[in-house]
Amino acid sequence: MASADQLINAFTTLLVTIDPPGLAPIFLGLTTGMSRSQRKQVALRGSIIAFVILAVFALFGASVLGVLGISIGAFRIAGGLLLFWIAFEMVFEKRQDRKEKTSTAAITVDHIHNISVFPLAIPLIAGPGAISATILIAGSMQGSFERAQLIVVIASSLLLLFLALLIADRLDRFLGVTGRAILTRLLGVILAALATQFVVDGLKSTLGTMPAG
Repeated sequence: MASADQLINAFTTLLVTIDPPGLAPIFLGLTTGMSRSQRKQVALRGSIIAFVILAVFALFGASVLGVLGISIGAFRIAGGLLLFWIAFEMVFEKRQDRKEKTSTAAITVDHIHNISVFPLAIPLIAGPGAISATILIAGSMQGSFERAQLIVVIASSLLLLFLALLIADRLDRFLGVTGRAILTRLLGVILAALATQFVVDGLKSTLGTMPAG
C-alpha cells in the first residue's frame, strides 16, 4: 500500500505536469465557435482518452522499459531531466507559446470534431511530460494495490482537469494574463523541485546497483 506522502507526491506531480490553468485558455482557443454542450463533449472525450493513455503507461510502462533493457533508475534520471526542462519552459513562459502553436497548427489540419483526440488528449494533456511522470511514479509503486491507487490518482487529476475545462471561460477571466503568468511560474518552480528529486532518486538507484570497484 502506497503511503500518503507517495500519493500526494504523485497527485502533485501529475497535476502540475498536466497544468489545468495553462490548458484552459488553449482549450477556449481550440473550441472557438462551439456551444457549451459541444465544449463539454470535447473536454470529456479528451480527458477520457488521456486517462486511458496514462493508465496504460502506469500499468505497462515499466514492462516496456524492461524489454528495452532500461533500468527504472536510468529512466528516473532521464524523466527527471525532461520534467525539469518542462518546468524551465513554464517558468520562462516558453511552454505556453509552444502549446498555442501546436493548437493553432492542429486546427488547420484536423476536423473540429477530432480535436478532442489531437491535439487535446495528445499531446496537450497526455504529453511527454505527463507520460514520463506516470512511468516514474509507477516505478515506485510495484504492488497491484499500489498500481490501483495510482490509477485512482490519475483519474482524480484528470477529473480536476475536466472540471477546469468546463469552467475554462470563467477561469481565464478570473486569472487574467497576470494571474496565469504568476500561477504558471509557481507551478514551474514546484515541478522543478519534483524533477530534481526524481534525478536524485535515479542517481541513488543507479549508483546503488553498480558493482563495487
